[in-house]
Amino acid sequence: MSPSSKDLRPAVRPYRPADREAVADICVRTAHNGGDSRALYPDLRLMPSLFAEPYCHFDPDLAFVLDDGRGRAVGYVVATADTDRFVTQFRREWIPRLAGRYPAPTVAPRTPTEEMIGLLHRPERMLLPELIAYPAHLHTDLLPSWQGRGHGRRLMRTLLDALHGQGVPAVHLGMVTANTGARAFYDRLGFHVIPVADPGPLTYLGRVTTP
Repeated sequence: MSPSSKDLRPAVRPYRPADREAVADICVRTAHNGGDSRALYPDLRLMPSLFAEPYCHFDPDLAFVLDDGRGRAVGYVVATADTDRFVTQFRREWIPRLAGRYPAPTVAPRTPTEEMIGLLHRPERMLLPELIAYPAHLHTDLLPSWQGRGHGRRLMRTLLDALHGQGVPAVHLGMVTANTGARAFYDRLGFHVIPVADPGPLTYLGRVTTP
């Protein structure tokens, strides 16, 4: 017997390889200040290749999804416990996987896509001295229709518990400063600003992994 609709409840669960396409789609639909990025980045593999897939590949035990109750991911949180190690792996293993599709730029970027490809080839940008006390970092996204219902908080609590269980004391993230909706969400979860000397368009936030 199939479950009734009232039994199909959304739930946070570990990421599975079968979630790859759904996670990529969520990333694309939320990558422009929380909104759809397809007009800016028409290559639909680009943003997930930067901000979702490498985390699922290198740290699958720190990747969680919001399941809509029917098996489909409608939100996710991904992280690495050790940003230094992640950057090394990204340089040695991840960039070579993508270099054929996204060659290293040889001229200054002229389009949003070229700017992102430039970031892809500069993972060391993640290593900032002000962030040393926050060794983990994360990315999280929810489809708009699933926002505002407490699901983002549940995803984040699941990740923080997992990081704490691994002995990680604190986590950080970099968010586009213009994304005021995301900033309000992180403020409610107890994140605080980490002053960075030259943050560019980003605001860096952090918090301990304990409740």
